[in-house]
Amino acid sequence: MSSFMSLFVKTTDSGSYDLTTGGYVALILLAVVLLLVGNALLSERKKFDATRLAFAAMALALGVVASFLKLFHMPMGGSVTVFSMLFVSIIGYWFGLRAGLTTAFAYGLLQLMIDPYILSVPQMLIDYIFAFGALGLSGLWSKNKSKYSLIMAYLTAITGRFVFATLSGYVFFGEWAPEGWNPIMYSVAYNAGYIYAEGALTVVLLLIPAVAKAFNYIRNMAVKNE
Repeated sequence: MSSFMSLFVKTTDSGSYDLTTGGYVALILLAVVLLLVGNALLSERKKFDATRLAFAAMALALGVVASFLKLFHMPMGGSVTVFSMLFVSIIGYWFGLRAGLTTAFAYGLLQLMIDPYILSVPQMLIDYIFAFGALGLSGLWSKNKSKYSLIMAYLTAITGRFVFATLSGYVFFGEWAPEGWNPIMYSVAYNAGYIYAEGALTVVLLLIPAVAKAFNYIRNMAVKNE
């Protein structure tokens, strides 16, 4: 490992990598910069929006807090949380694809800081940046005003995460598939087990009329100046 990289990561006894203090600081700064630059330069209106930034920051905070509230934790990573993916994906649904991806990428950086498991740079990118970043795909539904558009946006977002998590499971962890299991099928089953379990609980929540009404009210507040 180069002296420069050793400022941010260190090798563990198992051969994986862990973050140093410098690595944690760098990720925090990168997440903040990503939010600021993304909302200033990549928003659909091409200008800084304090309201949009405030909602994105709030969603990130709620997503991080909810990610600690685990209903079930899988033995090799991944867990069913209390609606953490919903809080992150909602920004794309409210403000569009680019704002959604910016927020979700920042969330991925924060998850890398909170619970890092790094085997290599490609694995880190797929597991944290791309998999969590895919939650921003909810922005594909931002212009849709149908009754179930939030649910469809959410399902699109978590399916994006599922695709990247499955790819990582097959490429980087396939050798640990149980005997008799095809590595790709095991990765599909493993990642679907926790991602769509949380997804099902979230959809049930969103189908409750009072909850749906509350989310519509908050969305109207968020986009009233759009």
